[in-house]
Amino acid sequence: MSDPIIISLDAMGGDVGPDSVVPAALRMLDAHDELVLILVGDEAALHQRLESHQPYLQNGRLRIQPATQVVEMDEPPSHALRFKKDSSMRIAINLVKEGEAQACVSAGNTGALMATARYVLKTLPGIDRPAILTAIPSIDGHTLVLDLGANIDCTAEQLFQFAVMGSVLANAVDGIERPRVGLLNIGEEEIKGNEQVKGAHQLLSGSSINYIGYVEGDDVYTGGVDVVVCDGFVGNVALKTSEGVAKMIAHFMKEEFNRNLLTRLAGLCALPVLRAFRRRVDPRRYNGASLLGLRGIAIKSHGGADALAFANAIEVAMEEVRLQVPGRIARQLETLLSERQAV
Repeated sequence: MSDPIIISLDAMGGDVGPDSVVPAALRMLDAHDELVLILVGDEAALHQRLESHQPYLQNGRLRIQPATQVVEMDEPPSHALRFKKDSSMRIAINLVKEGEAQACVSAGNTGALMATARYVLKTLPGIDRPAILTAIPSIDGHTLVLDLGANIDCTAEQLFQFAVMGSVLANAVDGIERPRVGLLNIGEEEIKGNEQVKGAHQLLSGSSINYIGYVEGDDVYTGGVDVVVCDGFVGNVALKTSEGVAKMIAHFMKEEFNRNLLTRLAGLCALPVLRAFRRRVDPRRYNGASLLGLRGIAIKSHGGADALAFANAIEVAMEEVRLQVPGRIARQLETLLSERQAV
């Protein structure tokens, strides 16, 4: 049997809270014998949902860590950091800091999660700010994109650090020997872009990272790049725009297939294809954004995640534990900075 992987779960965070976290936890325990989960939250509420699942609690693979507070989804990060020290989110992160868990997963307030994780876990040497990374489906499989909202304004040096982190993750998780890294820009020409992007372009061009230059928004989906780097403002707008386009396409397809009897029959014939398409682009399969650059592993689940989506976020956490992602990032950054100093 493999060494145990211990993950703490913010059971009260997000729009659904324990109603998605608990079923997701049970699903993952059934699938992975090496997994141990710590549910952090309202003890009575969690025991109630686990009433018919006592064997999990008795065999030690699932335990409850009480927490008396919850970080609300619209709560300012500074308020959560100062006044919610006994929240399920804070305690789940503390367990990673204390070494009782190897990673934590939360569907809670993104700003509060990032602020709390940064305060408790601290950043890796050489990393100014953590970044949020997630996989976005593309023609070739998926593209890793960062930052997705943690850092609105970034320096050239910080964009360089994001590129290092994204490259390391693509190498570790996707098994790509030399991941192709691109800077998101408004064009591929060297004269385009703001000063921060141009500065990052110079830093990356002089590094040993497999940097392919500027890429545009459509490259995220059409392939040809493994990691796309941008500041959090641009990344978050791009992500939310993509989600909106996906919803619009689904809405239009439903309208067209329901237009008349003939189109309904066509829809019935196309049902297997439509179901396969829906599975392929199902956002639940890509749930679980990494907070990269921290000394510990923290994964952000979508706030409205159901049990399947939250289970995928736990899967992301498990993979980063297995691959020791923070250590890999620290080593790669140290190597690249040494290269720059030697020039």
